[in-house]
Amino acid sequence: MRVALGLGRRGQGNTWPNPAVGCVIAHGERIVGRGWTQPGGRPHAETQALAQAGAAAHGATAYVTLEPCAHHGRTPPCSEALIAAGIARVVVAADDPDPRVSGRGFSMLRGAGIQVTVGVLAKEAARDLGGFLSRVQRGRPELLLKLATSFDGRIATAGGQSKWITGPGARRAVHAMRARHDAVMVGAGTVRADDPMLTVRGMGARYQPVRIAVSRRLTLPLMSQFAQTARDVPVWLIHGPDADAAAIAAWESVGAHLIACPLRDAGLDMMAAMQALGAAGLTRIFCEGGGALAASLLKADVVDRLAGFTAGLALGADGRAAIGALGLDVLSDAPRFSLEDVQAVDGDALHLWRRV
Repeated sequence: MRVALGLGRRGQGNTWPNPAVGCVIAHGERIVGRGWTQPGGRPHAETQALAQAGAAAHGATAYVTLEPCAHHGRTPPCSEALIAAGIARVVVAADDPDPRVSGRGFSMLRGAGIQVTVGVLAKEAARDLGGFLSRVQRGRPELLLKLATSFDGRIATAGGQSKWITGPGARRAVHAMRARHDAVMVGAGTVRADDPMLTVRGMGARYQPVRIAVSRRLTLPLMSQFAQTARDVPVWLIHGPDADAAAIAAWESVGAHLIACPLRDAGLDMMAAMQALGAAGLTRIFCEGGGALAASLLKADVVDRLAGFTAGLALGADGRAAIGALGLDVLSDAPRFSLEDVQAVDGDALHLWRRV
């Protein structure tokens, strides 16, 4: 199952709206087939592994990270494919909460006389599949908020200089993180200040994440790299009901996809925005700030994980804060996260946290 989980991770960032699943087919300790969900969500992991195993699948055990599908879509159900191949036993890490599947895959397999075991490495699978599970169960993608800061929690000097607080190793790690997500999100201030590309570079990536910018009134420069490359790498813009009609038309004319979002407490309703992104099929979003967007996401309680890169320098109280005002008076009201891991990255520290 650990091998299957590792295979499933290969699909992270390029299988949405489908989950990134891994499958191993084995006779005892001898693996005869391996597969993972292919880009765009098909073929599924089970059919890939069965194709590799061929006749050797008969009487074998299939280890799958998510309950095999049981519904007809563009392809037949994976449960039927496992039955037809003569698989004797199926070991599954996690149940699929999708109402089209939820338990039906297991019923089909057991009805065909196949032994089914569920829950092997379930915690690890739930983390790997967190984005898909979040979209199905909560109607929104899983969101990872990344911050790159000085030791004292600043993202730029008082004058706005931020390149580079962290080193090249941290920046390479960020590109690897982008590659494992369906979309990269930033705020309007970041687009105006940095004119970022938000693409995966230097990793040999074949697929690029969707690039999302949040701008209530669409006050984004149309001469930016972001705009000029919108037909090459998808650009989605989240805006409010008060966005200028001319700005909407201009961005649509360069190839951007516009998503209107209602207002809440004098700002964009970020829960509604995340639900709209989930409805569009996104499962995993990597947010790179800035401070105002980070604060609005935290206040909306839609941040599931944190990734903090901390550099060994101090910028002082006049430096720009990593997160905007949250309006907290009581400590117990602060969003709380639990530490998952700490790593040294080329002289900087990476700490990973998960929402409690």
